[in-house]
Amino acid sequence: MKPRQLAMPFMAFACLCLSSCGTRSSSTGGDQTSQAALERLELRVNQLERKLSSDSPGKAELDQKVPAGPLQSLTLRLGTDDDRLRLYWADGQSSDLLCSEEGKGVWACG
Repeated sequence: MKPRQLAMPFMAFACLCLSSCGTRSSSTGGDQTSQAALERLELRVNQLERKLSSDSPGKAELDQKVPAGPLQSLTLRLGTDDDRLRLYWADGQSSDLLCSEEGKGVWACG
């Protein structure tokens, strides 16, 4: 799920919390406490919104080791001098991940 998709349920939950923050207390101490809690909640919501807007959705695409775009196919080569997992990208590039045997029938690549 993308960060923006996560923000909508959170915002709905925050609105629900805010709408249920009404107090029936007749004392001013309770009102001040509720007001302070409401301000802290609003501050936290604003912080989370800023964090979501500052996170770039394509950070993985900026890494020079990872080509942009989807995978086209995978090839696993075992039992040779160069045990590897080769990734073929849709843009024509390929990436190799070396593999090693971790146990009987268990391989780790990366």
